[in-house]
Amino acid sequence: MDAIATSTLFIILGVLIFISAYFSGSETGMMSVNPYRLKHLANEKNKAAIRVSQLLKRPDRLIGLILIGNNLVNIAASAIATVIGLRLFGDIGIAIATFGLTLVILVFAEVTPKTLAALHPERVAFPSSVILKPLLKVLYPMVWLVNQVTNTFLKLFGISAEQHQGNSLSAEELRTVVHEAGALIPEQHQSMLVGVLDLEHATVEDIMIPRNEISGLDVNDDWKQLVRQLANSPHSRLLLYRDTIDDALGFLNTRDLVRPLLKKQLTKATLLRAVRDIYYIPEGTPLSTQLLKFQASKERIGLVVDEYGDIQGLVTLEDILEEVVGDFTTDVIDDNHEEIIAQPDGTVLVEGGINLRDLNRELQLNFPTNGPKTLNGLVLEYLEEIPQGSLSLKLAGYKMEIVEVQDNMIKTIRLFPLSKKRRDH
Repeated sequence: MDAIATSTLFIILGVLIFISAYFSGSETGMMSVNPYRLKHLANEKNKAAIRVSQLLKRPDRLIGLILIGNNLVNIAASAIATVIGLRLFGDIGIAIATFGLTLVILVFAEVTPKTLAALHPERVAFPSSVILKPLLKVLYPMVWLVNQVTNTFLKLFGISAEQHQGNSLSAEELRTVVHEAGALIPEQHQSMLVGVLDLEHATVEDIMIPRNEISGLDVNDDWKQLVRQLANSPHSRLLLYRDTIDDALGFLNTRDLVRPLLKKQLTKATLLRAVRDIYYIPEGTPLSTQLLKFQASKERIGLVVDEYGDIQGLVTLEDILEEVVGDFTTDVIDDNHEEIIAQPDGTVLVEGGINLRDLNRELQLNFPTNGPKTLNGLVLEYLEEIPQGSLSLKLAGYKMEIVEVQDNMIKTIRLFPLSKKRRDH
């Protein structure tokens, strides 16, 4: 009879340890489930995901329920183990039962189920929610009482469970998620997503064509020369100005002038009538903001002006889109020259006027972009003078040599390759 009773106690103890393992695994699984995948599945009307989402809306209640159940089961298991120990080993059985039960619970009811739940949270959390949801209703009075006490203590630290806002991602965290997506998102798509996020950190000055590189037509030029420039222009939009860019008249869409040009009916009056109003962009405008402004105003091109109204450069819709999707042929930038030329000895010849953001992107470098926007400007700021000839220096950790200086600016710079250790870092 005693043997049957002891066997029954062992069976009950095994069941309690199994239930303890269930609660331990459920706790880890519920807290480890991916909140964004969970929200997606809930939006797809997945019943299990909806149940888990409802339980996680109030994590204080969920944790309270799981810990109440777990502690009740563990206490009951401890009592039964003590009885078994006394029956089998007498007084020393209490120590044996305590040590043995601790080891069993640690291995089979804590570490193993929690590890499994951490590795496969959905497989544990979704089935567990079937039991936890009705169990919460049954034990709600006890859960409510425990939560009232714990929430009172939390309020002393300025924490409120009722105002729990769930999970949200900052732009930097979202960037990390995109990079960590691996094969789930193609590399090209990752680059585009990160490009969208980077629009917040760049302004129109970072991508604009400097005023000295803007292609345009001087209405006061010789008429034959002006027609020749118009006919041979590779751009679909040209700036028309009088004598200097500061006296800009507007933009010309070359497509509008093709027919009168072919019929030799083009005159200065026709040219002036074809001019479209200039869209001005204040310097310092973030690219994300300007993209929306282009969309709202149905514009594709604009002139960047400083606080005094002086023209600083030109920005197009295509320039902004290139920041997202990468380089493609535009109708404004002249691609007839190479700004970066690799040399047989491993060095790279770079035009001084290259945009630092473009240089960083093309060569995977890390020149600072929060000051001067071109490599020439960065070097001149560092030297605090215009070099008179060839000069070697180290700037932002990169070795370089000034090869050519012309018209008070550095025309060509030689960049030396980074060591493999530095590049991998």
